[in-house]
This record gives sequence, C-alpha cells and structure tokens, in this order.
Amino acid sequence: MVEQSYIYGLVGGLIIGVGGAIYLLGNGRIMGASGVIGGLVDGSGRSDWRDRALFIAGLIAAPWLALTIIGAEAETNITSNPSVLIAAGILVGFGARLANGCTSGHGVCGISRLSLRGIAATAFYLLAGGVSVLLFKHVLGVI
Repeated sequence: MVEQSYIYGLVGGLIIGVGGAIYLLGNGRIMGASGVIGGLVDGSGRSDWRDRALFIAGLIAAPWLALTIIGAEAETNITSNPSVLIAAGILVGFGARLANGCTSGHGVCGISRLSLRGIAATAFYLLAGGVSVLLFKHVLGVI
C-alpha cells in the first residue's frame, strides 16, 4: 500500500500544476510566486495589484482550507531555531532574486514548457538544496 504522505504529495503536485496551467491560460503569465510578490514589493505590478494580492491570499488560504477539510495537520521536520528560519528565508529570497524566479516559475512552469532556462535553474535549486542540507545538517549540525 502507498504511504499517505505520498498521496498528499501527488495531489498537491497536481493542484499546483493545474493552478499553473490555469494561471498561464487565464493571465498569459507564468505562475511564479517570487515574481508576483516582487511586483507588489518593488511597485512594478501596480497595474494588476488586485490579481497579485488575490494570488497571495490564495497561497495563504489554501493550506488553511486543506487543514479544515482534511482535519489533520501535516507532519513537518521544520526547525524551531528562529535564526535558522530567518537565515533560510533570506537565502531563499536572495536565490530567487538572483535566479530571476523561484521554484514555481522555473520548476513547475518552466520545466512543463521545456524551457532550458527553467530546467537549468531547477537543477541548480536542487543542487543548492542538497549542498545546504549536507552543510547545515551534517557538517554544522544547526538543523
């Protein structure tokens, strides 16, 4: 029998993929969360700020809605060390800005469109994630 967490991952992946396709077909833009949020922060997305705000509200509301429907919290292995969480957030934000996009834009939408840039960015995201786990968990022991 398949473990329940794998089913959740499969369903979540399908929902993200369908959401990305609907966003692309409906708005003509790639569903990249860092680009949506970045456009609000730097002011470049003033013309469609309502769409961007609704997208962000959906990112926040969807997990809450899933918890309400399923009735159980997903088990995570997140650290309780606030300095590690803050450093991780800063590094992820810096990396997304440096790569000119995030995993939702490059990984989900880029790979599905066979974009070489998206495939390369995703390969580097995965490599950086693996090196980070190796360094911070196994060498430094902070996570």
